[in-house]
Amino acid sequence: MDWGLYRTFLEIARSGSLSAAARTLGITHPTARRHLAELEEQLAGRLFTRSTRGLIPTGLAERILPEVSRIEASIGAIARLSTERPGAVQGTVRVSASEVMGAEVLPPMLTRIRALHPGLSFELILSDGETDILRRDADLAVRMVRPRQKSLVARRVGAIPVGFFAHRSWLAAHGAPASLDALLAGPNLIGQDRRRTLVDALGVDQTRFSRSLVLATDSDVAQIAAVRAGLGVGVMQAPLAKREPALRRVLPRLDHKMEVWLVTHPGLRSSTLVQSVMAALYAELKGYVRGAAA
Repeated sequence: MDWGLYRTFLEIARSGSLSAAARTLGITHPTARRHLAELEEQLAGRLFTRSTRGLIPTGLAERILPEVSRIEASIGAIARLSTERPGAVQGTVRVSASEVMGAEVLPPMLTRIRALHPGLSFELILSDGETDILRRDADLAVRMVRPRQKSLVARRVGAIPVGFFAHRSWLAAHGAPASLDALLAGPNLIGQDRRRTLVDALGVDQTRFSRSLVLATDSDVAQIAAVRAGLGVGVMQAPLAKREPALRRVLPRLDHKMEVWLVTHPGLRSSTLVQSVMAALYAELKGYVRGAAA
């Protein structure tokens, strides 16, 4: 198989556009069109149909897309492993984490790890979904739930306390809510507008919860930024909130703990590079979790 054709197919499927795929791949628009035509001829079927929203995958495209994505992940893993020198902590490690962990927690940790091993480089995938480690979408994953796939190599780091926090400017203007009912009485909350995580955790009606939102967003990073700006009350990891002297805990009895796990592929047990980064990242995350209890 000509991987170049399938790579173009993947980018068209992701972007919905020949032009966007060509820009991403650094090829011309006619080349992207030719790749698509050649692949459709090889597979004896159409892969996309045109619509007002762009190019829409056909049933054939939907069937082969997961397998082509797996091939792409394997090729990426081979490329990363080829940079590793046996016995040396040198090369590229692909790390997957949630949006908050990847944007707020991991960068200084990766900086310190690289100071110990200057030959290291990282690829960071931010996703609140579970990256498929068995498919080798990443070498290491920082998970906030216990891994369900038993064949994975997993190490529990600890549990991070999570609670409601507000900026002192917001508290000065509105006062601290004395109860959950008081918090939900007006547009005070910053939270998810589609995901039900917080709604289910609080055990409240969806309609009532939606009416209490002063800012609705599914981005956890945007929620934290809004809390820091004094827009309302939102959920944060306690050690993150500790970094901001102006943030105060609200309704401390509403406490929750989030587990932290480090996960890798069983085939990477013998990789000095990955195992060294995993050990260093475990120590960093352990310190972060301990800091929450201090």
